[in-house]
Formats: sequence, C-alpha cells, structure tokens
Amino acid sequence: MTNFMFLNIAVLTVSDTRDATNDTSGATLIERITNAGHFVTDKYIVKDNIYQIRAIVSQWIIDENIDVIISTGGTGVTGRDGTPEAITPLLDKVLEGFGETFRWLSFAEIKTSTIQSRAIAGVANGTYIFCLPGSASACRTAWDSIIQVQLDSRTRPCNLVQLMPRLLEK
Repeated sequence: MTNFMFLNIAVLTVSDTRDATNDTSGATLIERITNAGHFVTDKYIVKDNIYQIRAIVSQWIIDENIDVIISTGGTGVTGRDGTPEAITPLLDKVLEGFGETFRWLSFAEIKTSTIQSRAIAGVANGTYIFCLPGSASACRTAWDSIIQVQLDSRTRPCNLVQLMPRLLEK
C-alpha cells in the first residue's frame, strides 16, 4: 500500500470584489486542502486582470516548494472574467478531462448553467494548476469529487501525484 504524500498547494482568489473578510471560495479551498493533509503554502487575492493573475501564477510555477496551484474565480463569460486567458499560455499541457468532468458533475447541481463555466486544469513547469469558478459550491464540487482524489497518492488505479516525478521529463 502506498503512503499518503502531502503536497504544497497555493490558492489564488481572482475577484474584483472579494477581500480576506468575504473570500468564501478561497476559505472553502483552504479548509479542504488542510483537512486532506496537504499544506497551503501561499494564498493571494488578485483583481481579475490577466496580467496580474499571470504574474502571480508565474512566480508560483517557478517556486520548487509549490506542487499545485488552485485558483477560484474569473472562469465565467463576462467581460472581466479572464482566468483561462491568463493561465492557458503558461500551460505546458492541458488536462482537458478536468473541465469536462467538472461540468458533468456540476450538471447535477446547476443543470445547464454549467455551460457558463470555463474551468480548466493543466501542468506548467511540473506544477499542477486547477482554475475553478468563484463560488464556494463549485470549489466544493471540484475539490471533493475530482481534485482531492487525484491529489491523494493512495488513489487507485492511478492519480496525479504518482506522475509528479515524471512531469519534467525531456
């Protein structure tokens, strides 16, 4: 049996209106991350600006002490929603199944409104990145049903953690 391997996870809240007092989605992620046995190594709230988002995430993907980045917010379709545009150019590989699976799971909760989500995931410089919608409910769905399981080294038949040593192979 494989032992649990804790990961260092950074959380980014993308919002023009939230701060530390009302960031429910960020708080939801932090609670779940720590309850699962992982460490929150950094937490930041940034305005929905693709260059500010990209600057923070770029710093995190070169930090060897960060294994995973999870962002919440900015994945909708309004003019200010720019998280996918900020993150996609940074990705070395896209995990297309994440967005597909997230929307499939969300359908049970919010029906066809799930088409408004542009949740994405991928790998950049050996760091997993997950971009979630800004609602606490969406963060719970993504973490509880997908991310937590894939970031648990004990998950069988396979998980994202077991691939980490090979992410930077040339």
